[in-house]
Amino acid sequence: MAPNARVPAPEPVTADPARAVPGTLLTQSWLDLTFLHWAADPADVAPLLPPRTRPDVLGGVTYVGLVAFRMHRVGWFRLPGVPYLGTFPETNVRLYSVDEHGRRGVVFRSLEAARLVPVAMARLGFRLPYVWARMAIDRQGDTLTYTSRRRWPGPRGAHSRISVRIGGPIGEPTELEHFLTARWGMHSAFLGRPVYLPNTHPRWPLHRAELVGCSEDLVAAAGLPEPVGAPVSVLYSPGVPVRFGGPLRPPGAPAS
Repeated sequence: MAPNARVPAPEPVTADPARAVPGTLLTQSWLDLTFLHWAADPADVAPLLPPRTRPDVLGGVTYVGLVAFRMHRVGWFRLPGVPYLGTFPETNVRLYSVDEHGRRGVVFRSLEAARLVPVAMARLGFRLPYVWARMAIDRQGDTLTYTSRRRWPGPRGAHSRISVRIGGPIGEPTELEHFLTARWGMHSAFLGRPVYLPNTHPRWPLHRAELVGCSEDLVAAAGLPEPVGAPVSVLYSPGVPVRFGGPLRPPGAPAS
């Protein structure tokens, strides 16, 4: 973008998919998700984002998310999802981004996963910061506990233990709750070039949740200041089926 070019305003935050997603690169389901979020200074986040993106803010504040869930049956293209290698616990540290075309998304700083083969494939094929970890999800009544301890690559032993008590469904999510969950793409970089990978899924079914306990150092291991105090938002979702399309060209870019 030229130095004096006007930067487009971010696209609206929408509870439903922001755009059509042509083709299918990956299918998967995200199940039994817990979203923890802390407010963050955009100045701390900006250096950690891919080229040509900036922190996405709401009321001048951006957020750091710690999201734990169960990945279910990852599949390539329109092939059936894989039951064993494609099903595993995952916990990610994510940031909120907007690119020079106004497209909102997330940036993953780390993604703990319990299967080594998918970790290796994601690191080599997509340059995503997946790491192999020893992980478990335990449910006792309405209480979910997610545990993770990193194996490879380091820092070995980086860990998290999150326990939440699931509350009732949220009929009308707040502006902040939509901002933190309704994300229709991922910003990344591949061979030094920015990449935007779109996704689509049904509207999130969100529940209130009470944080019973949280011990973690994944946020600090991801290069961010250690969170101070309780999260400003704690949410649960039973999950959604998800489809990723191939990388999108910038709006107005030629087809070839």
